[in-house]
Amino acid sequence: MKAITILGSTGSIGTQTLEIVRQYPDRFRVVGLATGRNVEQLAAQIREFQPQIAAIHDETLLPDLQAAIADLSFPPQLLAGISGVTEVARYGDAEAVVTGIVGCAGLLPTIAAIKAGKDIALANKETLIAGGPVVNPLVEEYGVRLLPADSEHSAIFQCLQGVPDRSLRRILLTASGGAFRDWPPESLSQVTVADAIKHPNWSMGKKITVDSATLMNKGLEAIEAHYLFHLDYDSIEIVVHPQSIIHSLIELQDTSVLAQLGWPDMRLPLLYSLSWPERLYTNWEPLDLVKAGDLTFREPDRKKYPCMELAYAAGRAGGSMPAVLNAANEQAVSLFLAEKIAFLDIPRAIEYTCDRHREEHVAHPSLDDILAVDTWARQEVKDALETGKLQQVQLTG
Repeated sequence: MKAITILGSTGSIGTQTLEIVRQYPDRFRVVGLATGRNVEQLAAQIREFQPQIAAIHDETLLPDLQAAIADLSFPPQLLAGISGVTEVARYGDAEAVVTGIVGCAGLLPTIAAIKAGKDIALANKETLIAGGPVVNPLVEEYGVRLLPADSEHSAIFQCLQGVPDRSLRRILLTASGGAFRDWPPESLSQVTVADAIKHPNWSMGKKITVDSATLMNKGLEAIEAHYLFHLDYDSIEIVVHPQSIIHSLIELQDTSVLAQLGWPDMRLPLLYSLSWPERLYTNWEPLDLVKAGDLTFREPDRKKYPCMELAYAAGRAGGSMPAVLNAANEQAVSLFLAEKIAFLDIPRAIEYTCDRHREEHVAHPSLDDILAVDTWARQEVKDALETGKLQQVQLTG
């Protein structure tokens, strides 16, 4: 039985991971749980899965969590704040930690888990996007595995099983195209929050769904693929595949192309990241190619998706720039979801902030450098909004 800890247990990744634990009670047990502020759901998870330790990031809610499970005979150790979440990440005999915390908030706990010798089921993109220059050396130093738990990188990882070293030539990341894949670019000025969080294929959190609508998620995945699979950016391409049946492809040196297919279901990559190298039998609906019908592909519209180009530019700059890109995007999406900026202000905020960082760019950042530029970039987006500079940005891509 494999012992696991789940960071972000009440989010989409966390709840689907717990579905897997529920389905395979003889294969997985939960050591630790951590979440942001959902007291009621975390309390229910504690009752069902009986972890040894749990944490809530919002320290003000710790008394509410304590009260919610006060009747338990053997309650877990309860902690709060980023220090509490970090302690959960490194705690006990968990063999693997599922990193389902959205955003750069997952970086410190993930590093703590690596230093504690835990394998990482990587569902938090920012671990490598912002922290790649620090995280990759730590993975090597502590001898742990980074096992991708998102659909695209899991697809690449699955296709690479049994492929000899130095055989990989190109990665093709498939994108659904998001909520606006069939909208003309000139209509994007009218986008509402309700429009942006309606993903046509996947059920995900609001932030990642907006990232899908801007195609920033694919730009971020290109950066993550660079760190995971050690290819340069000219060898990582994005193709729009509206049906989301092919989850990504690899091209080998002889031009053979391998793909991983399946219904859009996040449980499959999550299960594989936890069971690797085994393949566990599931009772999930098998893929029926006749039912799936036509599989189509098209080039991304760069006019519609400027965030994708911004991500590639930041990735090629390397160093601290991807951390700035990521933080600016997180802040901009947060402001959009709060209806404080328009949808098209998201790429404006990112480009403005990355441009401002060029003179302070750090080629070989430390963890402190990454955390510092993360804080700076978020404030820079807020300042640009307050001073009216955001609306002056002319996107160049």
